[in-house]
Amino acid sequence: MTFADELKSAVTPRAALLVLGVLVLQLLFIASYVGALHHPKPTDVAFGVVAPEEAAERTKDELARLPGKPLDPRVVEDEAEARRQIMDREIDGALVVDPRGTTDTLLVASGGGKALANALETIATKAEGGGESGPKRTVRTVDVAPASPQDFNGLSSFYLVVGWCVGGYLCASIMSISAGAKAATPQRAAIRLGSMALLAIAGGLGGAVIVGPVLDALPGSIMGLWGLGALLTFAVGAVTLALEELTGIVGIGLAVLLIVVAGNPSAGGAFPLPMLPPFWEAIGPALPPGAGTWVARSIAYFEGNAVTGPLLVLSAWAVAGAAVTLLAPKLRRRTGHRRVARPSGA
Repeated sequence: MTFADELKSAVTPRAALLVLGVLVLQLLFIASYVGALHHPKPTDVAFGVVAPEEAAERTKDELARLPGKPLDPRVVEDEAEARRQIMDREIDGALVVDPRGTTDTLLVASGGGKALANALETIATKAEGGGESGPKRTVRTVDVAPASPQDFNGLSSFYLVVGWCVGGYLCASIMSISAGAKAATPQRAAIRLGSMALLAIAGGLGGAVIVGPVLDALPGSIMGLWGLGALLTFAVGAVTLALEELTGIVGIGLAVLLIVVAGNPSAGGAFPLPMLPPFWEAIGPALPPGAGTWVARSIAYFEGNAVTGPLLVLSAWAVAGAAVTLLAPKLRRRTGHRRVARPSGA
């Protein structure tokens, strides 16, 4: 047998296409992670300004004109209102100007991401030291929603979400490839979704217990984190099952592309959303890792505020994934089209 014959036998056209797909996925992974995280800088961060009427407008205008537009300032009535808006996650920080002295107060929330809190402190310190009006001022920083001392850089919520996502797409992938990537019948699809739901419930509880009572990494409601983990794991698993129903084994790669390549770097984990480039900042909240990270931090540090939108995002992924998984086999039966499983060596 010639080398060409050996090559054709060892690497089939289907295998070559799959390898090419892996290469593309690899390059996209590098481009997405490096593109999103290589040069984080705050841009248009929602930021409150508390000061007497004329000083408030003047300070807001000065902050809005900072080079690179790191802040999107807006006047807030008083410090109590600024604290409320931070806890409701409407703004990421606020500057409270003291009209009777030269020391102002910067309100931040490191529970939403220490990188952003540190960036706001740097920006405020520079701005106060070089303001256009009045004498040089100093800044005192107050952390309204501090991250746990056991939660380094506020990353525990992100890693928790990544773990739940990994469990979702790996479980769905295993259920499909264990049957040789054979297209599911309606009954088999329902069983897979039911199994996925059971895993999601167990994984959600396990993750919440590990980061809470076991490691003491995150505060907040164990029940709340359990519910989030169950919904997130099921949503990712259901989407993976749906993609496999539509495209076969290629669906596993598509799930990795959606969740890992696009979702993880845009989730606001390592760097909160206002520090990401525009593309990643835009897609992050619409993908499961981003929605999950936002909710996990809200449960842990913001009294469970501002979670309705992200939970609706996760619910939409779960419902859409489950619907496609259940309907695809029925549609194939009606049209008479079947996906034929191939031997593992083909």
